[in-house]
Amino acid sequence: MAAAARALVAAATPLGRSIAVAESLTGGLVAAAITSVPGASAVFRGSVTAYATDAKASVLGVDPDLLARAGAVDAEVARQLAAGVRRLFGADVGLATTGVAGPTEQDGKPVGLVYIACASGDSAPAAVELRLRGDREAIRAQTVERTLSLGLSTFGG
Repeated sequence: MAAAARALVAAATPLGRSIAVAESLTGGLVAAAITSVPGASAVFRGSVTAYATDAKASVLGVDPDLLARAGAVDAEVARQLAAGVRRLFGADVGLATTGVAGPTEQDGKPVGLVYIACASGDSAPAAVELRLRGDREAIRAQTVERTLSLGLSTFGG
């Protein structure tokens, strides 16, 4: 995690690009990884841990009808989380996580189903579906790593 966070901060800093993060299943771990890097204040704008489904709508602007229809663990929800946190903090890049870390399924979605997303530029936010294995902490750690890597890819890394 630390190496991926360092790489993300190192890639964003010379470009003067800013990052914000919306987290659900990771509960602030992505933000913690980024802010553990010396110099992160040059690029990190802030984060929201929207753990409750209604907070995803009220704080980050996720469509309540989408949440009612698809549930919180959904690719479009991840895209809207990324776009919402980017907008909230005025960041160049918004990253987001949502998924099921376990130990039990959520709304019929299996443990290990995770969506991560990135919003940047003028194009539509991109979401990636992950099917992760392991216990709760392993799934969360893998999600953080993959989210940092997704952010890094935005800067050509």
